[in-house]
Amino acid sequence: VQLVESGGGSVQAGGSLRLSCAAPGYRYDTYCMGWFRQAPGKAREGIAVIDSDGDTAYAESMKDRFTISVDNAKNTLYLQMNSLKPEDTATYYCAAGQGVGWCLDVIRVGAEPDFDYWGHGTQVTVS
Repeated sequence: VQLVESGGGSVQAGGSLRLSCAAPGYRYDTYCMGWFRQAPGKAREGIAVIDSDGDTAYAESMKDRFTISVDNAKNTLYLQMNSLKPEDTATYYCAAGQGVGWCLDVIRVGAEPDFDYWGHGTQVTVS
């Protein structure tokens, strides 16, 4: 299974972007999918996760501006980002794994993620 992110780019502060993560062939009854980002010189940061029950968890600093969603028919994960700030500049990655019990804790308590697949990333630059 290959995850492919798209939708990144350059945007002015206050603008919006919608990232997509295509996951063709990824079909499990229970799953966890998420978005992460990493800026140069900084550690990877969890943004949001969503599980197959439809439950979500967001990083506190982004929950009012970012929305995670999934289209199961298209096997595609999305991240709608609004009111972007220069500090949102980073490479954004999607990830997918089986099961739901561990999913929300990845964001809520910083648990080590148990994802099976990661995308190669898409760059977001906010100026």
